[in-house]
Amino acid sequence: MKAIISHDVDHITVWEHKDLIVPKFVIKSTIEVLSGTIGAKDYALRYRDLLKNKWQNIEELIEFNKKESIPSTFFLGVNNGVGLVYSLENAKKWAKKIIEKGFDAGVHGIAFNNLKDMQKEFDIFKEISGSDKFGIRMHYLRNDSDTLTNLSKCGYLFDSTQYEIKDPYKIGDMWEFPLHIMDGYEIFQGKPWQYLKIEKIKDLTKRKIDEIDAKNLKYITILFHDRYFNDSFKTWKEWYFFVIDYLKQNDIEFISYKDAIKELEK
Repeated sequence: MKAIISHDVDHITVWEHKDLIVPKFVIKSTIEVLSGTIGAKDYALRYRDLLKNKWQNIEELIEFNKKESIPSTFFLGVNNGVGLVYSLENAKKWAKKIIEKGFDAGVHGIAFNNLKDMQKEFDIFKEISGSDKFGIRMHYLRNDSDTLTNLSKCGYLFDSTQYEIKDPYKIGDMWEFPLHIMDGYEIFQGKPWQYLKIEKIKDLTKRKIDEIDAKNLKYITILFHDRYFNDSFKTWKEWYFFVIDYLKQNDIEFISYKDAIKELEK
């Protein structure tokens, strides 16, 4: 089994938000510190980031992944919706930086049930990235019965939206790489905020990795949001370090979506 690591870029700044994202963030953080699942230092650092107007950690994550030889993919939004509100200019800026650093960039899709709107997102990213070979993951994993077929029609190389324990499979000319492990699902465990301590979360994630490995899948796909690669989210950052280390301990090689496709198509 080989591991594919990816990152969804949901936010760039704090001040871009005119919605309820920031109030919800404050409420969640307050519940977590009062319940003792995060420390006072973490809580204070989260407010520091509010004042710094910085809700992305793309460059920091790139440097870590480069050091650890992890060929990850970053998914960027080129459309707004459901809490993703940064500008196309910011998407273009970061796509350029990510690609220049030697990593892959793809679309974090908003449109999922209208082929015309989905095609528009593909065409915009093709223009700003200078490539027509890239993948997509839907924001909040939204999809309906026609989403994957329509993504294939748009021209995407791959999608990684379906949350299911399966090996990659083809839909038209597009490869579907099911998503197996997501940071938020592991840390929240069905609640709207963190209620478990990090050691319990690690144990649950370890069990899940072992269960997937026992199914003899070719690839395990893992999502970690760049926003949480920060000391104000100590649990999340430690979780990511743990996952990478555990995979390495088990001699699981890291591979990109694009290189996995080359293997699958041999």
